Amino acid sequence: MEEDHSADECPPAGWEVRLQAQEEEVMLLKSALCDVLQRIRNLETQLPSGHPCDYSSSIVPPVSNVISPLKAISEPMDRTQDYRSVLCTVGTQTEWSLVDNEPKDSLDAMDATAPCENDSFNKEYYDGIADSEEVEKVFQSPTPEDSGANIHAVTPLKLNKKELLRRNSSSDKLVREAKEKSKRLERKVLSSSNLLSGSSSSKRGNYNIDGMSVKVFLRGRPITMYIPSCIKNHDDQKPELPSEKLQLEWVYGCRGRDSRCNLRMLQSGEVIYFTACVIVICDVNRGTQRHFLRHTDCVRCLAVHPDGVRVASGQTAGVDKDGKPMVFIWDSSSLQILHQIGLGFFERGVGCLTFSTQDFGLFLCVVDDCSDHVLSVWDTVKGNKISETKCTNEPVLCVAFNPVDSSYIVTVGKSHIHFWSWSAASLTKKQGIFGKYKKPRYVQCVLFDQTGDVLTGDSEGQILTWARSAADTRTLGKGAKDTYQISRLTRAHDGSVSSLTALQGGCVLSSGGKDRRLVLWSETLSQLKEFEIPEQYGAVRSIAEGIEGELLVGTTKNALLKGSLERGFTPIIQGHTDELWGLATHPFHNIFLTCGHDKQLCIWNGNDHTLNWAHILEDPGLCADFHPNGREVCVGLSTGKWLVLDLQSRKILSVHSDGNEQLSVVRYSPDGNFLAVGSHDNVIYMYSTGQKDHKDYSRDNSMEDKYSPQEEGENPEVEGDNCVSQRTQQYTRYGKCVGHSSFITHLDWSKDGNYIMSNSGDYEILYWDITGGCKLLRNRYKNKDREWATYTCVLGYHVFGVWPEGSDGTDINALARSHEMTMIAVADDFCKVHLFRYPCNKPKAPSHVYCGHGSHVTNVRFTHHDSYLISLGGKDASIFQWRVVKASNIPRNHSLSSTSSIEAAH
Repeated sequence: MEEDHSADECPPAGWEVRLQAQEEEVMLLKSALCDVLQRIRNLETQLPSGHPCDYSSSIVPPVSNVISPLKAISEPMDRTQDYRSVLCTVGTQTEWSLVDNEPKDSLDAMDATAPCENDSFNKEYYDGIADSEEVEKVFQSPTPEDSGANIHAVTPLKLNKKELLRRNSSSDKLVREAKEKSKRLERKVLSSSNLLSGSSSSKRGNYNIDGMSVKVFLRGRPITMYIPSCIKNHDDQKPELPSEKLQLEWVYGCRGRDSRCNLRMLQSGEVIYFTACVIVICDVNRGTQRHFLRHTDCVRCLAVHPDGVRVASGQTAGVDKDGKPMVFIWDSSSLQILHQIGLGFFERGVGCLTFSTQDFGLFLCVVDDCSDHVLSVWDTVKGNKISETKCTNEPVLCVAFNPVDSSYIVTVGKSHIHFWSWSAASLTKKQGIFGKYKKPRYVQCVLFDQTGDVLTGDSEGQILTWARSAADTRTLGKGAKDTYQISRLTRAHDGSVSSLTALQGGCVLSSGGKDRRLVLWSETLSQLKEFEIPEQYGAVRSIAEGIEGELLVGTTKNALLKGSLERGFTPIIQGHTDELWGLATHPFHNIFLTCGHDKQLCIWNGNDHTLNWAHILEDPGLCADFHPNGREVCVGLSTGKWLVLDLQSRKILSVHSDGNEQLSVVRYSPDGNFLAVGSHDNVIYMYSTGQKDHKDYSRDNSMEDKYSPQEEGENPEVEGDNCVSQRTQQYTRYGKCVGHSSFITHLDWSKDGNYIMSNSGDYEILYWDITGGCKLLRNRYKNKDREWATYTCVLGYHVFGVWPEGSDGTDINALARSHEMTMIAVADDFCKVHLFRYPCNKPKAPSHVYCGHGSHVTNVRFTHHDSYLISLGGKDASIFQWRVVKASNIPRNHSLSSTSSIEAAH
């Protein structure tokens, strides 16, 4: 095995000394080797003519012709030379010589079918003359003039191969020992040369181009990629930006699972909410979205100005230098920023905020999410801070101005309610007194009613009415002050009260967490109506009143519902609730599939941006792929199981399990005959689908209608049931691809469906002959011109330019080539989506960069006609649908809403 050295073990000054010592040792080895070969020749000359061991025509190379292993490593070989087939190990990959022109009647040609010398795949070695031949191949590159003599020297050995292999003389022993020692020294020299080139550092090293291959370093490991024949001169390749750009068209889901102030209405009738780093302005009636993309990290709260146009939104602190907590005050019609406040003042993030009402939004109150939960008041016209004070050490969940007097502010949170009064730069606090009532664990929402009283909803399911009580001077004396106490308790919900909303006409609408009920209350808190939200949408998190009394409801399952208490509610926005990984696009319809840690498999319609249907999985889904016929889909789970579903009947066709490790990739062959399943147990499992039906469904427009949501109680078509029964249990194990030394990350099929290219967690690039029995193709050079049906592998000659300088090998999570082979989309660990030109075969290639996701981007895929790109967020559980447009076709007034504000080439 190759010795690993780090920069810390050997100082830079000691590298040259160590390398010089190794060179001297190599020279001694060469001299000893030549002496051994000379003795062998002398012994041969003493044998009588015609003896079976006579190989007097062998040529002993002079010392001057022997090539130093260090020189062989450091100097690229001439492409016109006649190389012998020599196997060596470079990093984690098995390399073969580039050309094999050895005559077929040589001894090596006879051994071509035997196992090869490779530490990773075969631990056995052959003894005998074959070893001495290998030593000559390592240290000598024969000239064309000597090739005839070498052939003549090997010919008599071929006839007596069995006898020669039995030979065990002292000379053979010396040859074997010299060979083993030379291999060890060669590995040491290679390791030392990697140290000098910087390949052992955590950052990516230099690129070594010898005219036939490109070498790149990831975490100190060299990865060799061969240049295709169509590339005449690699140096002439110029990295360019793609002519296409991305425009954010639709965002699926909203942040409701852990956010409260997340849903408001604008004067224009549009609803505004947020998810990840995007604030979405949705026209529910027209089915369109606009997007504010100036936040650099996840948005936590928003508030709408009394004029219904201006918006204040706050973000949390991020991990990079741009992710600092701040508040933007911006115009919702033009999406222009009016003020940026709090940069450098807020510490951990913006917890909640609100505009004043009495003075028409002149002030903005913000609560920092730091340990002291600092309360601050800002001037919305000038953008400067007026006052600040420490609030409490407990979490603060909501803040509100008194609508008739802006000098009074109320904050609520964990086991407290505080009443604030401020003038000039001073803020004074009075704590609400629970008195004889049980203090709730959390006071979750606050509302001022028309009489000026304060209503709060808490975790005990009760609505408390707070009133200001005059000071009791008789008991407490002249210095007594006014207090705030509970004047009324109303039992409202089973579980917590998640929100309180004042409706037009003076009524109050409350929402429950555990019971999922919406309850309408009169001005005197008498119950009028109620409605229970279906369980599939989760508990209610926030409520907004729309046009003509229509209600908009945000839920904890990241859904947005529209309706009324009388007619019920229908979803207009739906999404996932946990980390997403699995993504697949339909082969000939604008339909895509997502799955993640929330155990939901969702089929989405990209035309009308709706959820067609969903399926609950037994375990988290991590990968998926559509069958080429478009009727089936395979989903890989975290437990090693994978299942196949029929899209029309929504029935499970087949369930299999391969190992107990999670599955990272499933991929159908282009003809649909095979299914490759990549696992974290380092194996690619190959299955035969048993399908011979290659009917073209791409022109069947009715297919999209068949994927639409079915009404409750509706049965699938009988014809679909017959198809399902015919295709059930036809998946059979075909073989296994064993050879990776780490878990499988990506794989792609060749266009003819016979070969696979795969990547692993330790940056291997391996090729497999599937139709030939799932065999590993060790000669990677011969695969340089192979055409691939898809390109999702993150390592390869055509895509290595997407890796950023200094990458640690995990910065890129997914990659997808467009079907027209003109661009590459990349999902990285820094919340960005990149668009590169294809091929991307030069380092530091420029790209268009797009923001919006609030977590690592886990996957990207182009739709079947390359008009859309789908991207998945990790922890933010968001799905973005980007429209692919020519750069000249992007409207100028959409520059902030639909394209990245920091789009740049790097």
